[in-house]
Amino acid sequence: MKKRVSFAMAATMALSMAATGSMTVMADDVSITIFNSKMEIQSQMEEKAAEYSEQTGVNVEVYYSSDTVAAHMATRYASEDPYTLAMVDAKDVYSLAAEHAVDLSDQDWVKDTNYAISIGDVVYGFPVCIEARGVIYNANAIEAITGEEFVPENYKTLDAFKELLETLVAGGMESPVGIMKEDWSLAGHYLTEVYEEQPDVEAFITSLHEGTADLINNEKFNAKMDTFDVLMANNYAKDSAIAAEREVTEQKLAEGEIAFMFGGNWDWAVINAYDYTDKMGMMPVPQNTEDGTNEKLVGGGSKYFFIDSSDNTSDEQRQAAKDFLNWLVYDEAGQSFLVNDCALVPAYSNIALEVADPLGASVKSYADAGALIDNYNYLPDDHYSLCGASFQKYLAGQSDRAGFAAEIENYWKSTTPVEH
Repeated sequence: MKKRVSFAMAATMALSMAATGSMTVMADDVSITIFNSKMEIQSQMEEKAAEYSEQTGVNVEVYYSSDTVAAHMATRYASEDPYTLAMVDAKDVYSLAAEHAVDLSDQDWVKDTNYAISIGDVVYGFPVCIEARGVIYNANAIEAITGEEFVPENYKTLDAFKELLETLVAGGMESPVGIMKEDWSLAGHYLTEVYEEQPDVEAFITSLHEGTADLINNEKFNAKMDTFDVLMANNYAKDSAIAAEREVTEQKLAEGEIAFMFGGNWDWAVINAYDYTDKMGMMPVPQNTEDGTNEKLVGGGSKYFFIDSSDNTSDEQRQAAKDFLNWLVYDEAGQSFLVNDCALVPAYSNIALEVADPLGASVKSYADAGALIDNYNYLPDDHYSLCGASFQKYLAGQSDRAGFAAEIENYWKSTTPVEH
């Protein structure tokens, strides 16, 4: 699954960047390649392509691949055909930057974000957006049954959340929950919160690697799994949970047939394709805990651009790539592309555009309040596929909690820690 789009940067970029002194006029024959690893915005990039291509002589080619980021990038490097500008995950910046990325410390946008990736004192990673995970809710669907305004903060404990679910069922919503069965959702997003919400994340991951972790008796693991069990019991597809299609689940949530689904603000790219109701948002995963994690979303900078440092990329191409990043942050058209076209939460303090979609608005409110728990960015590349398969077994009722915990422990004992 690979798409290629040729487009050029808008002329307004040249005008606004020239005014700040951060734009270098490129020769007409300069071409750069961009790797986009964010599936949700590929169509938006395609739609924008025609507008860009009419305005400048800098040719930009955009690629998307469904392969894992690490595997895809390795293939490109092996063929000595790197992208000028690559959008990757945070862990990929840490593993690739020293050998493949240029120093971006002197770029204007560094001062306007708290989410850039630095290794030592060198900035390598340009944050594309802020993303966060939690429980997505449809307030209209809830209020239609309860007759009361839905206040997410009232349901931060699992006990309170269970009572609400029981009220919804009694009121006629037979199954108030949807669960995405995809391995990236289960293991890349839900399971990782077990790690991210530990009192000492690094120490906990080390204990998993060393085989000393006792997951089945871990307080956070059990709190998260208690919640997951409640979600499973109220899942509309509980009789065939592994057959549930993401698009069907998101449509049911959008239209109010169900009220809750664990996910992230990226899900708006799917939800907005349906006849969604007007009151939706995100809340922390309910848990019976007193550690405060049930009052925060998990998230931070998400997807990072870096610029290739190899001899396969010219200085002119690198400058064109830097100009593109500056366009995203400082040009009105670039800002609008991020916030309005792509429905992303900006990672830059100078971007004042209102986040229009309700999931993004929820994330921004938590971020602005300092209520985001940091992502753990050093998971091995096969974590979501292998641990996801174990989680799918649990979702399908093919293993119990103890068996699931043992499989996760065995995974970590057999993998190599990611250096950072």
